[in-house]
Amino acid sequence: MGKYILKRVLQFIPVFIGVTIILFAMKTIVPGDPISMITGGRSVPEQTRLQLEVENNMIYGDENGRPIYDENGDTIPVPIWEQYIRYMDDLLHGDLGTSYQKKRPVTDIFAEKYPYTVKLAVCAICLEAVMGIGAGLVSAIKRYSFWDILVTLITSVLVAVPAFWLGMILQLTFGIWLKDLTGGAISLPISGAGGPNSQYMDWVHYILPAFTLAAVSTAYTARIMRSQLLDVMNQDYIRTAKAKGLSGRAIILHHALKNALIPVVTYIGIDFGAMMAGAILTETVFNWPGVGSEIYRAISSRDWPLVMGGVTIIIVVVMVINLLVDISYAFLDPRIRLGNSKSED
Repeated sequence: MGKYILKRVLQFIPVFIGVTIILFAMKTIVPGDPISMITGGRSVPEQTRLQLEVENNMIYGDENGRPIYDENGDTIPVPIWEQYIRYMDDLLHGDLGTSYQKKRPVTDIFAEKYPYTVKLAVCAICLEAVMGIGAGLVSAIKRYSFWDILVTLITSVLVAVPAFWLGMILQLTFGIWLKDLTGGAISLPISGAGGPNSQYMDWVHYILPAFTLAAVSTAYTARIMRSQLLDVMNQDYIRTAKAKGLSGRAIILHHALKNALIPVVTYIGIDFGAMMAGAILTETVFNWPGVGSEIYRAISSRDWPLVMGGVTIIIVVVMVINLLVDISYAFLDPRIRLGNSKSED
């Protein structure tokens, strides 16, 4: 198992380097003057502009931050490959740059935003796991019954509904109509994450965005759970368990469920990584102060340090979660653990 984990970690290195190269290339080829973005489009003195170019590794400068000139009196541009090396060196030292618009370190900005995204993702993934796996189990056990048809109908609707539309419908229903019907006695907050001046308890703010974020994924989880459990129930070892006289409950819980969960865990793990990356549509609709909405605003304003820093953090989070998902296979299916030990020998 240790060798397997080490192998997977080493596989992350070329992926990470490839992603940073793509991000850096996008920053380079996208039209627009970085200095104008830094200054907000305002005209600045030439000396100030040159100093900003030195600070952003666009031209060579001395130890005091002053530009270096060649024999013709022109500034010396830093080659792209050297800019990338400097960028990676800063990245490995935890320096993600400074936001053009906010004039703050990108690390500090995401340190404030990420807790909101993590808490929202945890709430959404818990809903997805409980409701999705539960609905899939009921649908498979009660095959062709009313409950199976109901689960199939609901999942089909959720899969077809765009997340932003569902979010707005929930805001309208539980934030406005419900408030009008109850005279303001009952309603759910439709934006923001709460705070000291909020009239609601903070956890109430998570209900609508968490449900919106989990809705489509829950439908897919239920479908995968149903199909996998039905497939496992037709295996020979399940027939043997039935022949031994085991109850249906014991067969499902002790024999079928673990094997059926492997594809479900894969999907939930990948989906959790996507949620941790920040759901841009959901966070934007609910004005959620998380990573997704921050990256969306950064893209709109071409704040490249913020975009690159956010995507870099997302890539690391997704890779770590994928590793944890792979490790979980060994606990769900001993045959995978046995296969790894044989391959290592």
